[in-house]
Amino acid sequence: MIWQQISRWTCLLKALIFSLLLQPLMTQPSIITQPNFVLLLADDLGIGDVGCYGNDTIRTPNIDRLAMEGVKLTQHITAAPLCTPSRAAFLTGRYPIRSGMDAINNYRVIFWNGGSGGLPPNETTFAKILQQQGYSTGLIGKWHLGVNCEHRNDHCHHPLNHGFDYFYGMPFTLISDCQTTEEPEMDRAFRRKVWLYTQMIALATLTTALGRLTGLFSVHWKTVTCLALFSLLFFMSWFSSYGFVRYWNCIMMRNHEVTEQPMVTERTTSFILREAISFIERNKHKPFLLLLSFLHSHTPLLTTEKFTGKSSHGLYGDNVEEMDWMVGKSPANKSGRFEKNTLVYFASDHGGWLERQEGKRQLGGWNGIYRGGKAMGGWEGGIRVPGIFRWPGVLPAGKVIDEPTSLMDIYPTVVHLAGGVVPQDRVIDGRDLMPLLQGTVEHSEHKFLFHYCGTHLHAVRWHQKDSGVIWKAHYVTPNFRPLGAGACYDRGFCPCFGEGVTHHDPPLLFDLSRDPSESQPLSADTEPLFDIVIGRIGRAIEEHHRTLTAVPQQLSVYNIIWKPWLQPCCGTFPFCWCDKEGDDKLADL
Repeated sequence: MIWQQISRWTCLLKALIFSLLLQPLMTQPSIITQPNFVLLLADDLGIGDVGCYGNDTIRTPNIDRLAMEGVKLTQHITAAPLCTPSRAAFLTGRYPIRSGMDAINNYRVIFWNGGSGGLPPNETTFAKILQQQGYSTGLIGKWHLGVNCEHRNDHCHHPLNHGFDYFYGMPFTLISDCQTTEEPEMDRAFRRKVWLYTQMIALATLTTALGRLTGLFSVHWKTVTCLALFSLLFFMSWFSSYGFVRYWNCIMMRNHEVTEQPMVTERTTSFILREAISFIERNKHKPFLLLLSFLHSHTPLLTTEKFTGKSSHGLYGDNVEEMDWMVGKSPANKSGRFEKNTLVYFASDHGGWLERQEGKRQLGGWNGIYRGGKAMGGWEGGIRVPGIFRWPGVLPAGKVIDEPTSLMDIYPTVVHLAGGVVPQDRVIDGRDLMPLLQGTVEHSEHKFLFHYCGTHLHAVRWHQKDSGVIWKAHYVTPNFRPLGAGACYDRGFCPCFGEGVTHHDPPLLFDLSRDPSESQPLSADTEPLFDIVIGRIGRAIEEHHRTLTAVPQQLSVYNIIWKPWLQPCCGTFPFCWCDKEGDDKLADL
């Protein structure tokens, strides 16, 4: 009897020990069921530049493969036609006007690493929510959403303050100033003006001094001295920033540390690819989020020798083909267990830059059949971009969805898949895409999409689900120059307001389901539903405006100007120069 009781207790003890030993193994599946995310975001890439969207001359086999093995969206819309506001909306799932990341002036993007504007610390990115869900989060490549607020090292706008555990890349964006062989790009017209003013002031000072010396006219030496000092101060005030753009803006960072100032552009592509691969290797045994934010295909089109001259579309085509090669080399194309548990997403931050030309060389992208391009808040060419999802075994292969979707939709989609909850204390404009991608619903959740140019509402899209029609009303359009051209070639960028735009009352109305190129505006004479459609869209605008609240303007003139005390510097300011990567040898990627 005693031996039976001992035997029974022994069995129970063994079972208890076995269950305790087994517990870590049993909890492991709940960890692996959280999918990984690889988000690939191109820069200034036109929808017409990609093979699977109709381009048959630029070779993009790796991006095309993602579409063939996944879901392709044909109406994927950005929330803004420029980098800074579009990326802010992408990360927060909210129209940039809600976070103060759209401009009331002509400075519509972050202009300096040493500016005080940027993505507000009180905004909650999807990276921050995934970080709270136990994910390792990394951003490799372009940021362009600000760095500091009040002093050089507060990093209030930095990626590490917005949910990313690791950052390697440019806190700013590529500009032609980053390459010594290129013509300056940043504020080119303004720089010409201030240089002209400097010369005029200097000439006036010199004339006054010569007049005093020769006795041609009587001028006190104090006046001459004051003019000379004013001329010197005026010159220093603008040259201290614009004369050193390459050192102030063209830098690379690893987390909070500046590693290259200025950046060594010849190796940037290889370093970004290496860092992306390394991040995956370090985190492959736990759930991770990688945002690979390409510097391609933004000017000055950094392209390695391996791809230069290889495409049939000049340097721009070479650059796009190199980016496609990076997609092929990146973790997005890993196969096996990694592939089955990883959602891969590819998109562009906005449409191609039509006006970016040098002589007969086209350095900007192509937007296919769609009218307009970068910086144009209403026309499709500025806001309709590639959108591809791949997740083998979860999403169908080769599926094409012609429903309105937004880059803001990534926010709730990723958050829900990771087991998180979207913030309840603010308006989230994105919608979870998984039901649409998997085919459990037929239509997108978006009924209306609002197309801003800065803080100015230029157009509104209405998806009339019962009929399948997609209406689009334009209230403001840019004036193309020269007449008959498809862009603002006289300015280099289309404006949002002022003399460079036309206001329409009644608005221009298009049926995108029949006229995606927006070439045939409708009227009350040609469309029986014209008044009904315009009335319904008008009420939607009123409802939308009621959801907006006043917030600090991150792109105000004060916030975008260069402030020496905010400038990231790897030395003792103003002697900012370093190359901490040294002669680091790269494997042949």
